[in-house]
Parts: sequence; C-alpha cells; structure tokens
Amino acid sequence: MSSNEGVLVDRWNNAPCGLFAVSADGRFSYANSTFCKWLGYESEELIGIKCFQELLPIGARVFLQTHWTPLLQMQGSISEVQLDFICHDGTRLPMVLNALRKKREGEIEDEVAAFVATDRKLYERELLAARSKAETAATELKIADSRLRALNEELSKEHRRKDIFLATLAHELRNPLAPISNIVEVFNRTESDHDTRTWAVGIIKRQVSQLSHLVDDLLDVSRITQGKVELRLSHIDLTETLQSAAETVSPAMRTVDQQITVDVVTTPIFVLADPTRLTQVAVNLLNNASKYSPAGAHIKLRVWKDDGTAFFEVCDEGIGIPIEQLSSIFDVFSQLPAVLEHSAGGLGIGLALVKNLVSLHGGTVNAQSDGLGKGSRFVVGIPLTEVEPLPRDEGGAALELHNVPEGRLKIVIVDDNIDAADTLAMALGILDYETRTAYSATEGLSTIEKFEPDVAVVDIGLPDFDGYEMARRVRQKAQAANLVLIAATGWGQDTDKQKATDAGFDAHFTKPVEFEKLHEEIRRLIARRASGEATVA
Repeated sequence: MSSNEGVLVDRWNNAPCGLFAVSADGRFSYANSTFCKWLGYESEELIGIKCFQELLPIGARVFLQTHWTPLLQMQGSISEVQLDFICHDGTRLPMVLNALRKKREGEIEDEVAAFVATDRKLYERELLAARSKAETAATELKIADSRLRALNEELSKEHRRKDIFLATLAHELRNPLAPISNIVEVFNRTESDHDTRTWAVGIIKRQVSQLSHLVDDLLDVSRITQGKVELRLSHIDLTETLQSAAETVSPAMRTVDQQITVDVVTTPIFVLADPTRLTQVAVNLLNNASKYSPAGAHIKLRVWKDDGTAFFEVCDEGIGIPIEQLSSIFDVFSQLPAVLEHSAGGLGIGLALVKNLVSLHGGTVNAQSDGLGKGSRFVVGIPLTEVEPLPRDEGGAALELHNVPEGRLKIVIVDDNIDAADTLAMALGILDYETRTAYSATEGLSTIEKFEPDVAVVDIGLPDFDGYEMARRVRQKAQAANLVLIAATGWGQDTDKQKATDAGFDAHFTKPVEFEKLHEEIRRLIARRASGEATVA
C-alpha cells in the first residue's frame, strides 16, 4: 500500500460519518472506526462475524425485507433512510443511512454511509412550546392538554394504519411470488415444451407486472409527498384517454365475468393533462371497482363536461363505503374494515395516489356511497382546454393456461389466485399427486366432497368466505376426518398461525410456499394420519 493510499484509508477510518459495507448475505465486510465506536464494537467483532440485520430491532428487520432489499435490487441505491441500531450494551442509536449497491468481481456488495440522527420531531417541539405556554396560565394548560391528547390519539391511529400497511404490504408482495415459485419447481423437475414455457412466461410477466405496479404506486406516493413528481402536460382528448383505460382493464374484468360500459359524448373533450398519469388515475379507479365488486357485476365509466370542467365517474356494484368514512377514504394507508377482510386486499395507497395526481392537474375527486353493500361512485373533475390533442396508441395481450398432469395421492388446491392454484397443482402433479383446483371456498367444499382427497391446500383470503370458515365446515363432516388440511396464505404472523390451528388446519405455510418443505410436510402428515397419530400444526 502506497503512503497516499494509507492516508486515504486512515481518513475513511476516522471519517465524521460511519462507513460500512456488507456482502450479499448481509455480513459485514468493512466497518470504519467511527461506526464501530458509535455502536461500542471493535472492528474484529463485526467484520466477517456479524450480519447487518443482527444489529437491528425486529421492526427494522421487517423494513429491510419489505423495502430496503427490494429497492436496492431495483434502483441500486437508497437515500435518507432512518433505522435504529442496537449497540453492544443493548441501547438503541438512531441513524440515517445512504446505501449504494456495487458489483465487484461478480460479487454484490452494499456500501453504506451512516449519520447519527439528532433532529427531534415536530411533535416534540410543539409539546415543549405547549408546556411553556401552560406554565403561564392554568387555562392555557387545559387547552394544551386537550390538544395534546387529540394529537396523541391521531398519532396512535396513524401508527395503527402504518402497522396494518406493513402487514398488508408483506401479504401483497407474497401473492405474486407464489405462482413464480411454483413455476421454478416445474422447470426444476421436468423437461418443458414450448407451450409450457410460453404459458409460464405469461404467468411470470403477469405477476412481475403486478409487483411493478405495487412498487410504482409506493414510489409515486413517496415522490408526490416530497413534491418530486413533474407532470408532462399535453392537450389530449379525455374521451380517448378513458376509452384506452377501459380497454386496459377489460381483460381482467372478463375473467371474473364482469362487464364495463363506457358512456362518452360524441364530441371531443379537451384537457391539459399528463396522459400517462390521467390514465393511471382512471385505471386505478376501474381496478378498485372491479376488485371490490362481485363476479358478474356491471361497472360504468361515464364522461361529460359542464361549466368549464371535464368530468368522468366510475360507478360499481361493490362493497360500498360507510358514510362516516367517505371523508377519509383518500388518506394514505386508509383501509376500510370490509376491505381488509376482502380477498382482493390492497395497500390503502391507491385512492391517495388518485387524489394527489388529480390535484396536480388542478382538479377534484370525491367519493359517494349509500353505505356498505350499496356500491360506490367516484367523480373526477379536470379543467377544460380548447386545444386539440395528439392521437394515442392502443395495445393488448392475452394469455392461456394448460391442464396439469394427474398423480397418485389426491390433493385439492383452493386459491382465488388462479395462477397460484394452477402452478401449484402442476408442480404437485409432477411429483405423482392427483390434483384438483378450486377458486373459491364454496367450490373448494364441493370439490372436496366429490373428489375425496387425501390433502387440501387452502388459501385464507377467499372471495365468498375465508379459509378459516372453510376449514371449520370441512372438520364438521365425518367423511373428512382424516383429510390433511394445510393453510397456504400471505398472512404469516403468529396470530394468523394460531387462527389456522384453531380452525382445524394441520399446518400453516406462508406464501410463497417452499415447495420441497410442502412436499415433505404432506408426506409427514399423511404418514401420521395413516398411523393414527394426532397431527400438530
């Protein structure tokens, strides 16, 4: 090492910020003296010994899985993320992190700069100011105390919404991964022909697209909140934009036997807007209408203009919105109880994204409903312009599924995610299982009664009633006494596992299911049933 290199390394080691690097598995490959001193470790105790996630509390570890790692994989860098670190003496030290992913000699390494967070939250500053005023007068003390309680209540609600959001995010991320994981097992265990590969690629594209939309929505909300979204405005015909949006969602609606009617005026309606963002607004509202409406429902998209404003509305026949919650439906992380119980789920950011994008266009959006079970109506207004728009392109795609092979042990897969059910059935069929699929709880009960399987693998979030209720109904039937019931779901907390056990499931798997473990567990449970032993989930 040259003298210049030695000086540079010494500067890194004693830099005013913490510097460290971790390998692909999270193990420390470098940590400077500043970072080690802050945490009370010697460098020898970290490098090659400890993993990054070992120094984080459980909440931060979850964040690492659901946000940190996916963002590094997608964009290669992360800026201004605050996490708590657990010091050697057990205390916590909040740090602000900036990370950059690099590839050296074929190996991935993440370089991270850390700063100790010293800023206090606005809430604490307001609390000190309120306390100072309260000391001068008893009346002001009462006012400050009342305001503080209201603020604490609002913060508690916000924390609960964020906790629900993180759990739902994990659920929404696992669902698309399940069919992809099943396809990997299919390819690992059999030679695949062209048709099978085409089918598999279609499923993977569909699920990756779902993940991409999920991440895009998350990033869009973050960008809008930080004021970083710039609209690419042009003069467009709103009717053409909305017809394109309707064509985008129509294939998905047809799969659940839903119809969409587009009612537009015969003359163009010109607006100054970002066509991509306005299409995103319409598609989001139409997808919401589809997700929260039953099979066979009729969804309406209507467009008109009035008094200098272009309007369009999306009407559905879905679960509706309680009147008292109409004012908060556009809040970030807002989730109605009926939505949380619905199999379609969602992160609670879609409508917040719609409102923010419409506001950026100088428009308005409002929700209307007569209550739960009575459908919803969303109305968007955008200022009119008189300049003619440029033409837009159209496109579409179609995918097709194939039958699965039969095997010896009889298994029913119940999942309203058709890709997940079909790919798991195909993967199990390769292992000589005889499989059947069902896409609702009612269909699952009927299939079990007719097919008389040895095993049923059941999702929890089903469209008619959940997997817990289905399991209870199965256990009430004498002929299903020896049926092995396995829960396979995106909900993986301890309370969810306990619910599965209480409902009568023999085992609980969190999506994406590790195929080999599922296979081994099925064999183990079947063997225990055959020997007359009781099973334990």
